[in-house]
Amino acid sequence: MTALGKLFRTTAFKLSFAYLLVFTIFAFVTLGYVAWSAQRLLTEQFISTIEAEINGLSEQYRVGGLRRLVNIVERRSRAPGASLYLVTTNAGERIAGNVGALPPGVIDRPGQFETPYSRTEDADAGPNHAIIRVYRLPGGFRLLVGRDVEERIRLRDIIHRAFGYSLLFIGILGCAGSWFIARRVLKRVDDMTETTREIMAGDLGGRLRIAGTGDELDRLAQNLNDMLDRIGELMHGMREVSDNIAHDLKTPLTRLRNKADEALRTAKSPDELKGSLEAIIEESDNLIRIFNALLMIARLEAGNAREGLADFNAAETVRDVAELYEALAEEAGLPLEVTVDEDLPLHGSRELLGQAVANLLDNALKYGAQAEGSDAFRSITVSAHRIDGAMRIVVADRGPGIPEADRGRVLERFVRLETARSRPGFGLGLSLVAAVARLHGGALTLEDNEPGLRAVLVLPLGNAQASPEPAQTAA
Repeated sequence: MTALGKLFRTTAFKLSFAYLLVFTIFAFVTLGYVAWSAQRLLTEQFISTIEAEINGLSEQYRVGGLRRLVNIVERRSRAPGASLYLVTTNAGERIAGNVGALPPGVIDRPGQFETPYSRTEDADAGPNHAIIRVYRLPGGFRLLVGRDVEERIRLRDIIHRAFGYSLLFIGILGCAGSWFIARRVLKRVDDMTETTREIMAGDLGGRLRIAGTGDELDRLAQNLNDMLDRIGELMHGMREVSDNIAHDLKTPLTRLRNKADEALRTAKSPDELKGSLEAIIEESDNLIRIFNALLMIARLEAGNAREGLADFNAAETVRDVAELYEALAEEAGLPLEVTVDEDLPLHGSRELLGQAVANLLDNALKYGAQAEGSDAFRSITVSAHRIDGAMRIVVADRGPGIPEADRGRVLERFVRLETARSRPGFGLGLSLVAAVARLHGGALTLEDNEPGLRAVLVLPLGNAQASPEPAQTAA
């Protein structure tokens, strides 16, 4: 396809051409109305002038008779201008005036109309046109007063020429403007197309150019760039997950194989073989939990859990999960302090929120036990309050905490700090909480509890009424 053909097929050119067509029709109607109004106004002025002269001349005839009327008509006929006068007998014989010839029967028709005529001084010239009025005087005489319409014809010709030139200029400027706009839009679209081809070819770092005009193409480019950034983040996350799976699951898989190999080589009794199988099953369960957590995080980040969202009272969920962990906290010698508002309506997943709170409490119990001092100092606090249209869930402990530089990194999958390597876990708990927060339109932040860690989960509240049913928590 040629460049010109490609230009003509663009949406921008078609829209510009459509606007040009609409504007041309509008200009055609507007100029036509102006021309019609101007001619109508000029005709009304002619008629008004004719009526005034008829009235004046008839009054002069009534006062001074035929002689006075003829003298006035002769004087006015000699004056230059477009006015026409004629006085005739009842038989149509000319007495005075500047009208040389009229179509047969015109002088015998009283009233106003438009007719061709010729003047006395240019009888050989072609006929002109005039608006006339024939008035019957007392005594049978006829009085004709008229106005040549040449001015109206000239005005019409001027308007027609202006009309034609205007439409020509509108067409030329409109086509040029359509071409310019289409070329400009097409260039930006071609730039976007070229960038998308580079991205499809494997250059995921390419981004669409933003002109900075704030128009719809800029907004489209910005949205596509945001989408590409999100895709890049997901691709980076997938690579990290793959690397982490290969790295972090290698040890349990190796341990699982070694135990199976050891059972085959060294087990000498059914009891020894049973013990080895139980250890293998335990390792297998750990692997299943890892994969379940990974699948849950992937499902949350893809937004596939939105079909299960409903209205419920989040306060009940937080209290129920805290109640489940009270026995574990007491066993670990960590007092658990719970303060929760009565009504915290939330539109979301009761089970996922319960899982997120359970993960935060599990981390607090795991690392809060490392704190030194009295039981009061080593306590764990859980709170859920309404603040500015949002629910703020805080789980705080007095453990070693997390350095500020690592607080963003620990929200990623399989990330475990060196101080936590000796503790059980796989580095997926906080990643799951962060994914639950994003699903509900909220965020998870980690703060210093001086000492210890404060995990703050902020979720936007809904307008739903609190659910009277007890919460079911997946701890």
